[in-house]
Amino acid sequence: MSAFLDIRNLEIFRQKHKVLSVSQLLVERGEVLAVIGPNGAGKSTLLLALSRLLPVDRGEIFMDGQSVQQINPLAFRRKLGLVLQDPLLLDHTVFENVATGLRFRGEAQRIVRQRVDAWLERLAIQHLRDRPAHRLSGGEAQRVSLARAFVLEPELLLLDEPFSALDAPTRIRLVDDIQALLQTTHTTTVFITHDLDEALRLGQRVAVLIGGQLRQVGQPQSVFSAPADPDVAAFVGVEMVIPAEVRSGQDGMLTVRTSAGSDLTLIGDAAPGQAVYVCLRPEDITLWPEDDIPLSSARNTLHGAIQRILPQGALLRVVIDCGFPVTALVTRLSAQELSLVEGKRVSASFKASAVHLIKRQ
Repeated sequence: MSAFLDIRNLEIFRQKHKVLSVSQLLVERGEVLAVIGPNGAGKSTLLLALSRLLPVDRGEIFMDGQSVQQINPLAFRRKLGLVLQDPLLLDHTVFENVATGLRFRGEAQRIVRQRVDAWLERLAIQHLRDRPAHRLSGGEAQRVSLARAFVLEPELLLLDEPFSALDAPTRIRLVDDIQALLQTTHTTTVFITHDLDEALRLGQRVAVLIGGQLRQVGQPQSVFSAPADPDVAAFVGVEMVIPAEVRSGQDGMLTVRTSAGSDLTLIGDAAPGQAVYVCLRPEDITLWPEDDIPLSSARNTLHGAIQRILPQGALLRVVIDCGFPVTALVTRLSAQELSLVEGKRVSASFKASAVHLIKRQ
């Protein structure tokens, strides 16, 4: 069975500069694809191309096996639901805003009333039914915008960072509600975000755009734990990307030597002499007093002096100079128990399975 959405050899230029390049990207019917990447990566450009609000310079986009360029524009618009970061509501009541698309389609008043009220209920804004749009909070306005899209029962829902302008508590509640709605409606969705937590929550798969290029597509945990290249690794939170070379290997267990001369043991597939990047996350590092390391399953231990201790929410970010910077996240209680201060020497340990290996060209 072919994918519902099939993007092939897509290229978009601005002033002769290529801003987006996607060789192929598939979205199955009913799937939620989260497109992630830093600001300026080309995420919104991709969404505008999918909605035909931005012309494509090269390549094709197929929907349900048909090139979207061959679909009548009005018929194509009827297949879409589009929600932007700014709700862009009309100066009418909440009910009239949600009903707008249905009225354009000539639906009977009875159908309009039933469907609008149903979606006001599902998005918990029924009590706002008669309120003017200009009197809504940011979260309320975005719920109205989402109801306006869902009420049309679109074949393809496009969400362009719809939660980014909201405060944290409002955003969390709305993400919870949208997750439940997408699971029950099975609406094919392309969700643009730079927030990794949102991508993990909502995306059945994630596509990583960096520098206008599609770098990696896969299951969220696969992409986050096994990034395809150093740029993807840095974006998904792999803060330590350490150049190294494979020294030896047996039965899937490798010994590599870092650029600082440290030998590490890790799980991977590479031949001796292969240049690699060793990727580590701060949450996989455990700190110990330098001369008091207990027996554990961690095969790797590095030694160094603490350079900086920085707050990060309920945790502390500890940066150690081990010939290259090693960052660990510890609780405040652990920091007190270990008497962590800048300049103190400590040991940083981690398991062989915690390391992700990227081959260098």
